[in-house]
Amino acid sequence: MSVSGNVLKLGLSAALALLSAGSIAAQNDTSEVVANVGGVKVTMAQLEQEESAKLLSAHYQYYQAETKALDELIDKRLLEQKAKSEHLTVEQLVDRDIKSQVKDPSEDQMKVYYEGLETDQPYEAVRGKVLEKIRELRTRRASSAYVKALRAETTVYVTLAPPRANVDTQNAQMLGSEKAPVTLVEFADYECPYCQKVAADVKKLQADMGDKVAFTYKDFPLPMHARAEKAAEATRCASKQGKFWEFHDELFRSKELDLDQLKAQARALKLDPAEFDHCLDSGEQATVVERDRKEGMRLGITGTPSFFINGHFLSGALDYAALRQIVEQQLAAQAQGTGSSGGSK
Repeated sequence: MSVSGNVLKLGLSAALALLSAGSIAAQNDTSEVVANVGGVKVTMAQLEQEESAKLLSAHYQYYQAETKALDELIDKRLLEQKAKSEHLTVEQLVDRDIKSQVKDPSEDQMKVYYEGLETDQPYEAVRGKVLEKIRELRTRRASSAYVKALRAETTVYVTLAPPRANVDTQNAQMLGSEKAPVTLVEFADYECPYCQKVAADVKKLQADMGDKVAFTYKDFPLPMHARAEKAAEATRCASKQGKFWEFHDELFRSKELDLDQLKAQARALKLDPAEFDHCLDSGEQATVVERDRKEGMRLGITGTPSFFINGHFLSGALDYAALRQIVEQQLAAQAQGTGSSGGSK
C-alpha cells in the first residue's frame, strides 16, 4: 500500500490550533471570577491553587478524554484530506486502500479463533460471526497502519496541553540551567516499578534535550513501599556531600534499597561513610522528604511517577515519547509566542 508523499500539506496544523484554542483559553483564563463571597471575589486561579488536590486529577482525566477524541478527529481529517486529494469520497478511499488489503482468514484460522471462545454452540453455528469478527479486527489493524502512515507525512501540530498547577521548586534538587525554557519536575518513589522503568527515559531526555530542559526531582514515597522513605532520605544524605544525582541514578539502576545496600552504595560512590551513616540512621533528612510529599499531596498527586512540564501535569504509564512530546510542544509554543516559559514558582 502506497501513500503519496506530496499531499495532505493542507493546513491541518492551523485547523488543529483553532480546534484546541478554546480548550487552552479555558485552561489559561485564571482571572475569571467564579464566586463572590461577601463582596470578596474568588477567581479561577484561587480555586485552582487552593483546591488543587480536589481538582487536578479530574482535570487530567478530562484532558485524557479530550486527547483521545482529538486523536480520532485528527485521523478523520487525515482521511478526508487524502480522499479529497485523490478526488474520492472517504468511503471510496477506505474501500480502495484499506478494505481491499484485508484478506479473509483461512478455515483453520477461524477454527483456532473459535477454540478460544467460551461457547457451547457448534462451530458451524457461529462461523459467520467468527468470520465477521476477524475481518473487523484485521480492518481495524490495517486502518490504524494506514492512518499512521498519513500522520508521518503530514504536519500535525497539536496545542492541546495537559492541565496546569503551580509547583514550588524552591530548594529542590535541579539538574540544568535555571534559564532553561522548559522545566520538568518529577515526583517519584524509588521503590515504584513504574518510576524505575521511566528513569531511563528521563535520562535519555536529559541527554537529548541538553540545556533546553531543566530537571527537578521531588520525593513522593508511597505508603505501600516500605523501603522508599529511607531510600529518599539516603539521596538527601548524599546531597550533603554533593552527590545527589549520582545516588539518585544508582538507586533507580540497582533497585537495591535495603538499609545495608544504601550504605554500600554510598561507599561505592566514595561518600564519607561515617557522615553518611549518621545522616541516614538519625533520620535528619526525613523532614526534607516529608516536605516534598506534602507538596505533592497539596497538588493532588495520588501516584508515581507524576510529572509537571512547565507546570503541565502528566501521570501514569509514561514513556520517552510521551514526555518528549509535551517538552517539544512547550518549546514550539514559546517559539510562536503562545506558551508559558514555566509553571513553577
